[in-house]
Amino acid sequence: MNRTPQEWIRLSLRTPGILIFGLVLAPCGWILNLTATVAPNWRTLNDIPGIPASEFIQQGIWEICRATSTNQRSDCSLQDTTYFDNEVIRPAQGLMVASLIVTLIGLAVAIPGVRCWRDRPNWLVAGLGGLLIFLSGVMVIIPIAWYTHILDSIASVSPTTNVKVGYCIILGYIGGIFEILGGFVMFIGICRCCGGKNRGETRIEEVTGVRFGNAKQPARRVEVPSLDRPRSYVSSSVPYSKDSMDDDVSFPRAKSPAIRTGNSYDADL
Repeated sequence: MNRTPQEWIRLSLRTPGILIFGLVLAPCGWILNLTATVAPNWRTLNDIPGIPASEFIQQGIWEICRATSTNQRSDCSLQDTTYFDNEVIRPAQGLMVASLIVTLIGLAVAIPGVRCWRDRPNWLVAGLGGLLIFLSGVMVIIPIAWYTHILDSIASVSPTTNVKVGYCIILGYIGGIFEILGGFVMFIGICRCCGGKNRGETRIEEVTGVRFGNAKQPARRVEVPSLDRPRSYVSSSVPYSKDSMDDDVSFPRAKSPAIRTGNSYDADL
């Protein structure tokens, strides 16, 4: 497909869509995973004997809270060593925190490779950043899926008669999927580190002959058509002289009256 040099420059300077996709999903997934890590609602225990029916217990990986359906304030000073001694709690704590750190490192690696101030992206650097983001998403899915699989069998001091999935599980799944998708899409760009030619792009120096940012573009030359007619040699502040204006008209003009001299009254006599 034939394109003009201006179109090739525009295509060469745009940020690839796969990098934009990854850089948008990764921070969104990080925020969701952060909420899932610190919020104490991985599962909810309802209908507990000995407490009012409006009260329920929320259990997370860091703390346990008691809340009511009538009051938004919750008491998070509950202690349950039996719950925290489960084999899923310690790995979940470590993997969730490690995922948050790895995501930040992946973004810090990927951002310099994105084409924000360059004529083309650094696919190798951006791909390595996407790999780190992908691994951080896997680190979230592992504890979330494990906790969900043994949701009803997790030991606790409180009777687990009516167990429901907490909102942290939902946020963790969504955040982990966001990071896996964003990191994978950025990582497949590592196979396209040949200047973008297989995506229909051409380097700017191959189109214009000069490197972008190192040389100024030549001034555009404007061709002015020449006029084959005599020009007035009398200097004037207007672009056209009186003679040239007379030549341009296409209809007859009335002749100017002759200037009378001082002896014009003799002719009248």
